[in-house]
Amino acid sequence: MPAVPVDVDPFGDEFLRDPYAFHGALRDAGAVIWLPAINAFGMARFEHVSAALKDHETFCSSRGVGLADFAKEEPFRAPSLLLEADPPLHDRTRQLMNRIVSPKALKDLRPQWQEKADRLVRTLATGIEFDAVTELAEVYPMMVFPDTIGLMDEGRENLLDYAAIVFNAFGPRNQIFEDGIRGSEAAIAWVDAACKRENLKPGGWGMAVFEAADRAECSNEEAERLVRSFLTAGVDTTVNGIGHLVLALSQNPDQFARLRADPALAKKAFEESLRWDSTVQTFFRVTTRDVEIDGTAIPQGAKVLLFLAAANRDPGHWIEPERFDIERNVSGHVGFGFGIHQCLGQMVARLEGELVAKALAQNVASIRPLGEPVRRLNNTLHALASYRVAVQPA
Repeated sequence: MPAVPVDVDPFGDEFLRDPYAFHGALRDAGAVIWLPAINAFGMARFEHVSAALKDHETFCSSRGVGLADFAKEEPFRAPSLLLEADPPLHDRTRQLMNRIVSPKALKDLRPQWQEKADRLVRTLATGIEFDAVTELAEVYPMMVFPDTIGLMDEGRENLLDYAAIVFNAFGPRNQIFEDGIRGSEAAIAWVDAACKRENLKPGGWGMAVFEAADRAECSNEEAERLVRSFLTAGVDTTVNGIGHLVLALSQNPDQFARLRADPALAKKAFEESLRWDSTVQTFFRVTTRDVEIDGTAIPQGAKVLLFLAAANRDPGHWIEPERFDIERNVSGHVGFGFGIHQCLGQMVARLEGELVAKALAQNVASIRPLGEPVRRLNNTLHALASYRVAVQPA
């Protein structure tokens, strides 16, 4: 049977301001829906989104995880060798990067990163109120991530602008995309320069990629693109993940009290915030063959929009999905995708989010919202521009 058409534009301003207001209708319409606004299929239920993410042979990424089909049009930038590649190329590059961003590497960084999180949160708490986005969520990743990669010191502020541009490009060339890219030539040029070997500091993850090139594990051109993947995956997703963590804890004081009573719940608190308000809302796939999902046919070569955030609040999978519960078992949530294309920066984001949650639990007695969050519209991210909170130091 044909997919049920749904008259919703997932890249319209109204949808992007409050996507959760539309997700129920998308899930209820069927396992597979048709979105005339973008001429693409869609899936919003957890069962089918999760299955598609795991089935990279049927739902491929190499033709673009945005609206653009790389088999039919020129990519906005050279495709990612991780996010927009399929095996065997993806296997080779992912294995290389996994050896660099290893559990041991992150374990070695934990004490230093925790100390910086504690110091930043203590400083903010003494000010009674602060902006959880511009003074915490944007500041902390910039305190730890650029040094870890080994980026040049000057111009690091361009990382925030660049990540927003990239995630906007996964959608259509709408006004949001045009507004985001206007005047951003300097940020794009800085990132291009920052990914080059001669501009990376020794001892960082960036230089480790070029050392892999020296061992013939990749080419020098591939090394530059792999370093760029760090810069795309490791900043904006983490910024908004930390912002949503503070948003969730401030709006659910009972949950913050539980976290304060047991700071060991910090990791679970961040994971639940990723499920409850997913930073990355959507990604596309392209079908490599005719496929049938619950009786609905999707032809070969079709773009399919996967609503990750809708899946993460699917009542068919989660109990009381609208409720933020830091002791919930969130195993399998798709906030960072799933399967072989799961976000490269997930381990970095998870560590940073956990350490900030722990720092809040140990250094802040209460968090209270001062007004509603201010959203920054982005074609792919549920992004925050500002969110002021009042705090009491512990």
